[in-house]
Amino acid sequence: MFAVIEAGGKQYKVRPNSVIKIEKVKGEKGATILFDRILMIGEDSKPSFIGTPMVKGASVTAEITDQLRDNKIIVFKKKRRQNYRRKAGHRQELTELKILDITKQ
Repeated sequence: MFAVIEAGGKQYKVRPNSVIKIEKVKGEKGATILFDRILMIGEDSKPSFIGTPMVKGASVTAEITDQLRDNKIIVFKKKRRQNYRRKAGHRQELTELKILDITKQ
């Protein structure tokens, strides 16, 4: 069984016992989070439940395994022959989740 959830404005395909990294969610390590914005639930051998826009009564339970930061990306802007150069870096804060359960009613 798999589900497509919406978190932080992005969509993630998750399965039970899978580990994903999403944009930072408040919570301590070991806390559980309930996602109720489920776009689709499916199984490999059966037809999928596709929401309009969300699947009613469906939820995904996940456990926070870590709060971390992603690799640094460099943002570099330049205009040639104008002596204009700007360099900035960014490290996105992430939350690592372990998917515990997918339920539908």
